Amino acid sequence: MKLSPFCLLVFSVSLAAAEPAPSFSGSIERLDPSLDTLLSPDAKIEVLASGFNWSEGPVWRDGGIVFSDVPENTVFGWKEGEKAASVVLKPSGSLSGEGGQGSNGLALDREGRLILCQHGERRIARLEKDGSFTSIADQFEGKRFNSPNDLAIDKNGIVYFTDPPYGLKKGTEPELTYHGVYAVDKSGKVTLLISDIRFPNGIALSPDETTLYIAVSDPKDTRVMAYDLKSGENPSVSNGRVLFNAQPLKSPVRKGGCDGLKVDAKGNLWTTGPGGVLILSPNGKHLGSILTGQATANCAWGGTDKGTLYITADMFLLRVKTNVAGR
Repeated sequence: MKLSPFCLLVFSVSLAAAEPAPSFSGSIERLDPSLDTLLSPDAKIEVLASGFNWSEGPVWRDGGIVFSDVPENTVFGWKEGEKAASVVLKPSGSLSGEGGQGSNGLALDREGRLILCQHGERRIARLEKDGSFTSIADQFEGKRFNSPNDLAIDKNGIVYFTDPPYGLKKGTEPELTYHGVYAVDKSGKVTLLISDIRFPNGIALSPDETTLYIAVSDPKDTRVMAYDLKSGENPSVSNGRVLFNAQPLKSPVRKGGCDGLKVDAKGNLWTTGPGGVLILSPNGKHLGSILTGQATANCAWGGTDKGTLYITADMFLLRVKTNVAGR
């Protein structure tokens, strides 16, 4: 289904955020010597822009990073040399103008088109060249999704996504009784993969696409799950297991839970969690953390060599140069 072009595409507008806040303070915590192969001992956290309501879902696109500000119903963009971010897309996830939440997770398909988790529209959508949106998936078995939150796309174009209720408009009753994890293929066929997790959030694939990872933001049990993945015409998962339990890391000074999740080319996991971005080996060993001091939403690699990690942390857009490329 293709909708009329409600969205406003703007690539040169007034600045969207103030100068980087001088009060930002972050650090890198090293728990295992092997972290040095992923992050140089002299790696620094840079503040690129600030002043956002809740920054989320970054993805590298057209030579810069684009990301959602969920409550502001806006996608912002930032490129090297810019002092602040500018509006790229508004509205981004709620097209009715009734105060719904904007986009959250973002990704690019094989054609370079922006794929969005649209909270307000409760669907996965594709942004077309003319500024219109095409709905990729908006329901399962005749029931509307809660609020698709994050997504990952495999080499065959299958979109895997999570569907917690975070983006539901206040007072809206969910139509589904669970928080699902789904796959939708190019024909629009939707498959329910997981229905027994409360608050599935970030999602990623291993480099060989045989493992599906889910960051779980349950405030009582924040963790990273791993599943064996069978892709193809009828995708399915099996052997669900806890890869990393992040609940013991939570403290008054380490805000946030397991939210966004990405995998590097070597199979290491970079998941937001208590304190910032947790760096895990493929077998779940905690190698270290990028401590932002903020409740941190998500991250993504960018740059011509995919060797820079961009981080959305509450009101901030940050970056750290890494020694490993993103998947």
